[in-house]
Amino acid sequence: MAAIKKYQDKDGNTRYQFQIYLGTDPLTGKKKTTRRRGFKTKKEAQIVLSRLELDVYNHGLPAKNDNSIFSDIYQLWFTQYQHTVKESTWATTKRMFRLHILPVFGEYRIAQITIKDCQKAINQWFNEGLAKYHTLMNYVAKVLDYAINIDLISENPAKRVIVPVNKNDRSRKNLENYFDKPELQHFFECLNDDDNTPQASVFFRLAAFSGMRKSEMLCLEWSDIDFVHHTISVNKTQSRGDMARLLVQTPKTARSNRTVFIDPKTVQILQRWQLEQKKYLIRFGFNINHSNNYVFANENNEMFQPSKPRKWLEHTLTKYDLKHVTVHAFRHTYATLAFEAGASVKSVQDQLGHSSYRTTLDIYTAVTAKQKNEATQKLASYLNF
Repeated sequence: MAAIKKYQDKDGNTRYQFQIYLGTDPLTGKKKTTRRRGFKTKKEAQIVLSRLELDVYNHGLPAKNDNSIFSDIYQLWFTQYQHTVKESTWATTKRMFRLHILPVFGEYRIAQITIKDCQKAINQWFNEGLAKYHTLMNYVAKVLDYAINIDLISENPAKRVIVPVNKNDRSRKNLENYFDKPELQHFFECLNDDDNTPQASVFFRLAAFSGMRKSEMLCLEWSDIDFVHHTISVNKTQSRGDMARLLVQTPKTARSNRTVFIDPKTVQILQRWQLEQKKYLIRFGFNINHSNNYVFANENNEMFQPSKPRKWLEHTLTKYDLKHVTVHAFRHTYATLAFEAGASVKSVQDQLGHSSYRTTLDIYTAVTAKQKNEATQKLASYLNF
């Protein structure tokens, strides 16, 4: 009788596990064991253990389908996975497998994949500079977990790799991806003088003064804006589905589904743009009475591709030799300047829809550290001895 043991998982939760002797493999003469873990109660572990013991007693050593290859098991797993997530999520996952995982593991026999194979793969992705190298290995682990569930293998080698650590301070670079107040003012001066589409000025004004995500703004409809109360209802997001088609979906988290506030001048800018847009729509025969017309739309009155704001931005930054930032920088700019203006962490978190308090606090900490440094310099200059 195998012993059921209690342990603590990485989150500190009590879980149960057992290891059972399966017998001797007649092909190799080696003793075989299997381990099961992650049971929430001892009773759950006991039920599975009893079934395994009965199976071994009746049938001997479980047979392994050594001919099953990774790509086949991936297809079985992916069919089930599609029913558990949104299309944009499974489409991204499918792309990650096609581009990175299947070229490495696709033809491997499931039963022959080793810790060494998995370690080599994650090291390769890391050395290639793939930002989500750890996510790729997590997906490999999910497929191998599925192989365990259908009794093809007994252990998951992907869960025993040593994950490389990126020593580049990417978080610091992200924190520096913003405009300070003079830089933001100069950017809008250049943008307004440029021959960019008027939509670019409105887009980046709203981004900088509301903190909304690009994906939220690109599917924003006029009916989402309350010009009386100066608010915007953020209730959807633009994303990619299968075959890279554009989708409009509900936000990923409850916090992302929120009401954001806009200042009076931004309200006026949006109202002026709405009038300009209506003139264009009338001129080209579009119905201006649809409340679901997009705030930012192409010549066919359809959503822009997600690359469009980046093209607007790169054009202006290059033409006027400005500091290089990303479109996401305007969201970070909002948070940074709001903190410098004295806003609370809670109010900024609510406005941005950060699901993690830590994300907001990281920006706040960087701002306050800068302010403390300026205070010391001002004091030293004042005392001057």
